[in-house]
Amino acid sequence: MKFIKKYLKIFIGIAVLILCGCVFFFIQRSSDLENGNMRNWLAASADRRVAAVKIMTGSDDHTELMVACLDKIAALPDSGEMAVRDAASLCHTGIQLKENI
Repeated sequence: MKFIKKYLKIFIGIAVLILCGCVFFFIQRSSDLENGNMRNWLAASADRRVAAVKIMTGSDDHTELMVACLDKIAALPDSGEMAVRDAASLCHTGIQLKENI
């Protein structure tokens, strides 16, 4: 009986360690908004959106316009799987084209 209890405790300990590792991995992965998809964009707060735009563009120029553009893209049907970086690239290109006209 002691033999079974000993291995049961070891098995439960290993299962808890694996579970904690998986939870840690998914928490770290979901916190990166720049590499996420547009579903993550909609779920993020306004501060995180602004910070992500600043990271992706590398400047503070047109931050509010970029956030508004990305919000519009996120509101489109079937845009949930689109990458945030791709949408930001489209918005940034559009802003640059508008400036040059």
